[in-house]
Amino acid sequence: MQRVGVGWLAWQLTESPVWLAVIASADLVPLLVLSPVAGVILDRVHPLNALRITQWLQCAQAFALAGAMWAGVMTIELLFALTLFLGIVHAFSSSARHAVVPHTVPRELVPAAVSLDSALFQASRFVGPMIAGVLIAWAGVFAAFAAHAIGTLFFSLVMHLIRMNAPPRHGGRRNMFADISESVSFVRSHKGIWPLFMMLTLASVCLRPLQEMLPGFADVVFNSGAMGLAWLTSGVGLGAMISALRVAMHGRSSGMTNMCFTGLAGLSASTLGFVATDSLWAGVFFAALTGYTLNTLSTSVQALVQLSVEDHMRARVMSLYTLIFRGTPAIGALAFGVLAEYTGLRWSYALAAIVCLAGAALLWPSRSVIARAIEHAPGTSAPQRAGADSSVDQKTQ
Repeated sequence: MQRVGVGWLAWQLTESPVWLAVIASADLVPLLVLSPVAGVILDRVHPLNALRITQWLQCAQAFALAGAMWAGVMTIELLFALTLFLGIVHAFSSSARHAVVPHTVPRELVPAAVSLDSALFQASRFVGPMIAGVLIAWAGVFAAFAAHAIGTLFFSLVMHLIRMNAPPRHGGRRNMFADISESVSFVRSHKGIWPLFMMLTLASVCLRPLQEMLPGFADVVFNSGAMGLAWLTSGVGLGAMISALRVAMHGRSSGMTNMCFTGLAGLSASTLGFVATDSLWAGVFFAALTGYTLNTLSTSVQALVQLSVEDHMRARVMSLYTLIFRGTPAIGALAFGVLAEYTGLRWSYALAAIVCLAGAALLWPSRSVIARAIEHAPGTSAPQRAGADSSVDQKTQ
């Protein structure tokens, strides 16, 4: 709800693709800069405690945003500052969330757990925008911000009902930069993780920023206002939720490498369909396809990587995943936002889709090598599963 409200408010205040990109970057750039540091910190502290703290900080930001709208003092500069603060918090909360989820289930069920977690997350992206669209049309952006603040307060309280023992930590404390370097070296030397992260980077830089540009598409291309934006955003969320459920039903690592490739190719094709139409309902259909294919790629990559790392390095490696998926879109948002000022929104993202298709074609011959390296990684062996399961006593109230 807040994301839709922020995007629509930024467009109302400026009607500029560049400002849309700047506001999006304020949320995303901190993840690009801080995610590796967050991963090192979360490998040294209890991730559930970190998740609780970051949730309360998000709650404070939500009430500040709603309060500024209620007081009538909102400007594009203040919106940028509040969004930047939230982006800094997200750098730590995303890494904490990725570190917590695998400790709620036995190791062999991690792919299903990651997919169900993604499905719940994407469900909010389907329901929330629809509610936000109705509230914005009925009572303005403040109503969406206020409802979000109340919901965030509820979730912050619920977080204290979770109980989780601290994951085991290996080795003594070292220099933070040495820990970051170790995680980067691990990823670079892994024949499965490295190319999958390359694919995810392509999608995140070139096509993921399309979601931040939806306010511009809703207004300029589809002439549909806030309700059109709500339909488009909900379409993305619905497609992503269906994809997450499909990956969860798959429930195993075998075959997930092919799902990554089909996700990247499908995302490129559905983006070309989206920018080729000026019909809102065709746009909603293709927006849903972009959500489905992007989530197929990102969730499959996340599940495979979660299975391939040990607990003592999990937060650091997953922080690199967060950096790519949530941070690098800032680069694309700025680049394609500036390009859109000269070529228009549709042509700029058509070019982005062609670049991604070319990248998928170049990586396609290596898919069997990737599958052998990651779908049957050492971390999935039976002794390590047993050790991981016995190390954590997970209880949920």
